[in-house]
Amino acid sequence: MADYYTLLTNAGIAYETACKAAGVPIKLSQISVGDGGGAVYNPAATDTALKREVWRGPLNALFQDEKNPSWLLAEVTIPPEVGGWYVREAGLWTDTGILYAIVKYPESFKPVLATSGSGKEFYIRSIFETSNASLVTLLIDDTVVKATRAWVSSYVADELAKLDRKQSVRVATTANIVLSGAQTLDGIAVVAGDRVLVKSQVSAKENGIYVAANDAWVRAKDADTSAKVTSGLTVPVEEGATLADTTWQLVTDGAIVLGTTALTFQNVTQGFAPLNSPALIDPTANTPPRFDTTKKLVTTEWARTRGFELNGFYVFTAALTGIAAHIGGMVHAYGSGPASYSIPDSVANGVLPGAVIRLQNWSIASLTLVTQGTDKMQESLAVASSSANRSIPPDTYIDITFIGNGIWLLLGTGVFGATAPFAASRSATGWQKLPSGMIIQWGTVSGVAQQAAMTFAVAFPNMCVAVSGMVLNPANVNAPYVLTATNLTKTGFSANRTFNSNFNGSSSLGGGYAVENATYIAIGF
Repeated sequence: MADYYTLLTNAGIAYETACKAAGVPIKLSQISVGDGGGAVYNPAATDTALKREVWRGPLNALFQDEKNPSWLLAEVTIPPEVGGWYVREAGLWTDTGILYAIVKYPESFKPVLATSGSGKEFYIRSIFETSNASLVTLLIDDTVVKATRAWVSSYVADELAKLDRKQSVRVATTANIVLSGAQTLDGIAVVAGDRVLVKSQVSAKENGIYVAANDAWVRAKDADTSAKVTSGLTVPVEEGATLADTTWQLVTDGAIVLGTTALTFQNVTQGFAPLNSPALIDPTANTPPRFDTTKKLVTTEWARTRGFELNGFYVFTAALTGIAAHIGGMVHAYGSGPASYSIPDSVANGVLPGAVIRLQNWSIASLTLVTQGTDKMQESLAVASSSANRSIPPDTYIDITFIGNGIWLLLGTGVFGATAPFAASRSATGWQKLPSGMIIQWGTVSGVAQQAAMTFAVAFPNMCVAVSGMVLNPANVNAPYVLTATNLTKTGFSANRTFNSNFNGSSSLGGGYAVENATYIAIGF
C-alpha cells in the first residue's frame, strides 16, 4: 500500500450502496483533520471517526477527475486563524454524519499566528475512487467556502463558453455527413481534434460545433449544452475550398434545446443587408460589357449603352405554345404559314399585370392567335373580352399585355381594325373610322322608286361633307348614268339615279330615272 492514501470506509460503502438502491445522491458536506493522537498511524476502512479531530469545516469543492471519471477530488482550505497542530489524518463526512472516507495525510504543521508567530492558509486535496462518482454531490455554504483555483478556472471557462462569439473552427460542412471518423470536408482532410461547424445536416437538430474524432464525434465544450448554444452564436471558419475565411451566425430564434431544436446557420461574412437600407451616396461599380447577361451590377453607363432590348427572341413557322419565358421577349412568325400562337396561361404561370409579349407576323399568311386555360383577349373598350380566336394579318405586330383577371390586352397594327381609332364594319353596307375623326361610309341603292331615301350605317357626329356613287351593271352600257344626292344630313340623303339615252356628244338630252342598283361612298366627321 502507498505511504499516503484515501480509503472509503465500510460505513461509507454501506451508505453508498443504500443511496444507489434508493436512487438518491450521495451528499458530502464537510471535511475534518486530525493529528492522529500525536503520532502517525495507518487508518483502516473499519474506522468511523478520526483518532483525534482538531478541526472541521465545509468542503470547498468536489469534482470528477477529467482523465479518470471514477476519481473524485475533494478540496478544502483551512483558514489562517486556526492551527497550532499537526495534520496527519483527514475525513470526508456525509450530510448525515457518516465518515465516508478517511485519509492518511503527510505529517504537516498548521501554524497559527497567535502562538506560532506565523499564520497561513492550509490547502488539502484528497483523491478517492468510487464506482458511483456520478451520484456524489457537494453540499456547501456559499458564505463560508472559498473558491479554489480549479473551481474558478472551470467556472470562468464555463461562462466564456456561454458567450455568442465562439472559438474558430477549422472547416464547415457543405452537405449532410456522418458524425464519426476522419473525413474530407470542403476539400480539407479533417483529423481527430479539429473543430468543425456542422451546419448542413438533413436532421437540422444535429447541427452545431463538433470536435472530430476517429470514432463518434462529440460537441465542442463551448457548444455542448443549451445554455452555450443561443440565437446569435457566431463562429469563424479558417479553411475550406469554398468557405474559408467566412463567418456564420446561428439564426434560430427563441429558446433552444440542444439535440431537439433545429439549428440554422447563415453566412454573415459581409454582414447583414438591412431591409430598410440607408441611402447610398454616390456608389460606383465597374461597367459590364455592353451586352453582358451575367449577374454583375448594372451601372447607369451600362444601361445607356444597352439601349432598348427585349429579353428573348423566339421564331416559329407553324404552331407555337406560349410559355412564361416568352414574357418580355418577341415571338416571330415567318414563312408561308399558316401559323398559330397560344398566349401563356396566366394562372398556370403566375403572370402578373404588366407582363408583355410582342408577337410579330412576318409570314405571308394570317396568324391565328388563341388563349390557354380560361384567359380572354380584348382589343378595345368598345368590345367585351372573349376567348374567341383572333386573326393577325401578315406584316403586322401586336403587344400582348396582361392586365389582370385573366385578360390579355391586344395593341398594335395587327388589331388596328378592332380598336376604337380604326374601328370598321367590313360588310356591303359598312364604315371605317380614322384616328383624325374622319368617317368613310358606303352602301347600296336599290329598288324601283325614282328617289330612294338612304340612311347611313352610323350617323356622322358633325356633318356629311360629300357623297359620291355609281350605277352598277346598267341596261344601256353606252348611256351615262348618274347618281345624285339631295337632302344631305348627318344621318342620310336622297339618292337619285338618272341616265341620258341620247348622249352621243351633242347637247341634246333624253332619258329618265334609272332602276339599276348603285353604290355610294360618303365622307364626313
